[in-house]
Amino acid sequence: MTEFGHLRGQVRLPTGQLVVCGCVAIRGGDDSSDWLDFYVPVGALNQAGLAYWDGRPFFRSEVMDEWLAAIGAETFKSASFSLGVIGFEVSGCTDASTLAGKLPQTRDIGYLLPQGDVLHYGAANT
Repeated sequence: MTEFGHLRGQVRLPTGQLVVCGCVAIRGGDDSSDWLDFYVPVGALNQAGLAYWDGRPFFRSEVMDEWLAAIGAETFKSASFSLGVIGFEVSGCTDASTLAGKLPQTRDIGYLLPQGDVLHYGAANT
């Protein structure tokens, strides 16, 4: 993925609208610090009429979170990973070793956390 740099394209939202999106691989110093960021710009969400802010400090859309979790779960089937995070500007916010295999009880972002071959999704709950 890094050979292609920052990829831009289009994706169909769960609401049916086709919007712009992007994806970029960020290589860290070792295997545990690599990130793959997939995103839909806030402006594209606005143009699609998707509600994503409800007064909380960060943008959030339950529809988008569930959709992104499904994408992560499908990805995990063919390319396992140690942690996935879902939310507004979450890249680098935590790592798998910090979580030590356990989902936080209180979550302001969503987590995709594998335990063995099973991927668990902990939706944002605050």
